[in-house]
Amino acid sequence: MKKRWPYYLANRPVQANAALEVFDKFSGERVARTAFADADAIEAAIAAAHAAREPMAAFPPDARRDVLEHCVARFQARSEELALVLCIEAGKPIRDARGEVTRLIDTFRIAAGEATRIGGEVLELQLSPRTRGYRGMTKRVPIGACSFITPFNFPLNLVAHKVAPAIAAGCPFVLKPAAKTPLGALIIGEVLAETDLPAGAFSIMPCSNQDASALVEDERIALLSFTGGLVGWDMKARAGRKKVTLELGGNAACIIDADPGRPLDEVVERLVFGAYYQSGQSCISVQRILVHRDLHDALVKKLVAAVKKLKAGDPREETTFIGPVIDEASAKRIDGWIADAIRGGAKALVRGKRTGNLLGASLLRDVPRDADLYCKEAFGPVACIEAFDDFDEAIARANDSDFGLQAGVFTARIEHAMRAWDRLEVGGVVVGDVPSFRVDNMPYGGIKHSGLGREGVRHAIEDMTEPRLLVLRD
Repeated sequence: MKKRWPYYLANRPVQANAALEVFDKFSGERVARTAFADADAIEAAIAAAHAAREPMAAFPPDARRDVLEHCVARFQARSEELALVLCIEAGKPIRDARGEVTRLIDTFRIAAGEATRIGGEVLELQLSPRTRGYRGMTKRVPIGACSFITPFNFPLNLVAHKVAPAIAAGCPFVLKPAAKTPLGALIIGEVLAETDLPAGAFSIMPCSNQDASALVEDERIALLSFTGGLVGWDMKARAGRKKVTLELGGNAACIIDADPGRPLDEVVERLVFGAYYQSGQSCISVQRILVHRDLHDALVKKLVAAVKKLKAGDPREETTFIGPVIDEASAKRIDGWIADAIRGGAKALVRGKRTGNLLGASLLRDVPRDADLYCKEAFGPVACIEAFDDFDEAIARANDSDFGLQAGVFTARIEHAMRAWDRLEVGGVVVGDVPSFRVDNMPYGGIKHSGLGREGVRHAIEDMTEPRLLVLRD
């Protein structure tokens, strides 16, 4: 892995400095330095993106597809390198890192297919004698320059979900990757720099939150897409007239009905994956498990045994399931929330130990509903479990949250599945699996504090384009 990395300004690498240090999240050692953009560089990137609106809009759909297909081929060729970088800079277990590289490739491949399918519709305007002889049609046109701000937990795929649709739609962009995990985004920039995208089509610039304010407030930006914490609502308030999409997290619930429709061992396997994969640092991590009382004791017994077997340690090792969380402050916060819940009456069925920013898996029963661990986003390797007696009661408990991203339901009863779809206050309901399931072409996003708008390649392209009407008179 390189020791020095540039940022990308208007398609070109710029080694302006080496001010941003990147650390191995497991060992704590500094592994690289990257260029760190200042306010002047951000201004130059916005100006370049604004100037690139017409060239990007005129860049043909087949050429956009070819750029995206080039990225797919290059990411495939560099897949193990990408996984190792992700393992080091994010502390993600190597198996999860390889999975994220696969999703990066999938997202760009899906976008390549969509690039030549951005259509419109023919409108029947002859609705009365007054409108006879008129015909209408629409096409979708790029919205203009976009700004993207991405978090640390999926440094490849959450970047891909903004960058790939923007290229397919014909929108120039400025991306601010998370300062703790910038390398994956810079590799994407390295690959994009190999293509013939118009000048100014992209800038990828680690920078301070203060200097990133221009990406939120500048009126030359037509769309802001932010994935991260609740600070997103403040960004929306400052964004002015631009379109804003927000994905701001959750504390996802998973309901296990009296007849879950799956063998109990399979349910447990999926719950373990959903709650603890990549150390629980996922917006749709299983945080609240609601299980019918008839199954409660049997499921708890199996789940406790499975959680106790999870190995926490060096993310480079193939057998590691739980790696470090992003920093020690996060580990201390999560550990503190667990301790507070126990003091408030919760029972620790499994209590993970903390060493630095490495935190073992925890599972708690009967967590008070006003505890931070229950009502906020934990973003760590911990889950809460409780019993319910009635399916409607479980839906009400799942809805008793400020968040609403995704929910999972295990049930053999179609009426319960449909009731969950009708009543759960979330952006997506996954029946027969955990809420942590996501495919990169599906609409993804939430309601309430969880955000605004939807990602998923085609849905993001719709946000990054707008319909333009043509009326023809015979």
